[in-house]
Amino acid sequence: MANYTVSAKAIVSHPPKDSNRSWEMQEVKLREPNADELLVRMIATGICHTDLHFGILPTDYGNYPKVLGHEGAGYVEKAGSNVKGMAPGDPVLLSFASCTSCRACQLSKPGYCQNFMSLNIGAVRGIFEDISGNFFGQSSFSSMAIVGASSVVNVSGLLKDENDLKLFAPLGCGFQTGAGAVTELANANKDDLVAVFGLGGVGLLAIIAAKTRGCSTIIGVDRFASRLDLAKKLGATHTIDTLGFTNLSEDLAKAVKENTKGSGTSINIDTTGNLNIIRAGLSSLANSGQLIIIGIPPPGSELGVNLNELLQSGKSIRGCIEGNAVPSKYIPQMIQWYREGKLPINELVKLYPAQKFDQAASDMDSGVTVKPVLIW
Repeated sequence: MANYTVSAKAIVSHPPKDSNRSWEMQEVKLREPNADELLVRMIATGICHTDLHFGILPTDYGNYPKVLGHEGAGYVEKAGSNVKGMAPGDPVLLSFASCTSCRACQLSKPGYCQNFMSLNIGAVRGIFEDISGNFFGQSSFSSMAIVGASSVVNVSGLLKDENDLKLFAPLGCGFQTGAGAVTELANANKDDLVAVFGLGGVGLLAIIAAKTRGCSTIIGVDRFASRLDLAKKLGATHTIDTLGFTNLSEDLAKAVKENTKGSGTSINIDTTGNLNIIRAGLSSLANSGQLIIIGIPPPGSELGVNLNELLQSGKSIRGCIEGNAVPSKYIPQMIQWYREGKLPINELVKLYPAQKFDQAASDMDSGVTVKPVLIW
């Protein structure tokens, strides 16, 4: 039986009430780290839409009570005996977990790890006392976290001060996903015409990355004027406001083509999971274009595709997990882009005391804040 000797404060997710999340700040106990784990003292944790989604799952699927959080940043307190390259006191950013040994991991595609679901989504008992944990290998909605080594990126030498940890916390998931979809999966270049559907943190990072790659046309799509204005500031050459569209799929596809002089786009990135928007994303592609799906559609969603048209057009539909990135390489790259003024993530992040978690999540829900980050 585990000896729960580590005390912490954590945001504990309980079964939803009337389909609304039920999160509470509680005193919790954690066990000591195993040989391939680290104990990390959290400084900051970003809130991602994935946290909000998994905080309202029905009781039968939720593994409640549990601790979510998967964009952590902090300092190593203890390192297990098998952990290499990290020591107490090192500043770290946390990302997703991977097994490191399956074929996908060996091919430097850890986001498609054969064990991804069990390592990241499957809640684990035994880390916290009487509470499920290990969300994305970290459960970082806690002032202290037991973290698997594969989730940890050592950023020693890359930070100016502790404020950088707070700003960089979202690099491990949302920001990595949006930017990586453009640079790592689509491999965009100056000849590409890119449309990004949904301008939250993921979508806006895709806009920024497309600008970094010099894409000739960058279209931001959303229904909030404030997000469209921000997209222009961050690099969008065109924007489309979907508010008022009567036939979302047809009207949106038409608008995208109008903004590309009828040619259609070469890269479309959907962050919404909305089937009508995904259909528009496919139909507005130019021949040989890529539709990249990041947003999570409703369970059981299917997309009817005319295979003859797909064959003749050369279009492709691609799923994207974690930006197709290797965090240990890509997170330092994003930090370098930030230093060079190419990744203005300070425009997206708003800091909240961890005790104000409910306000932070509500502000994200309503669109007031793009990327809330909790400070412990």
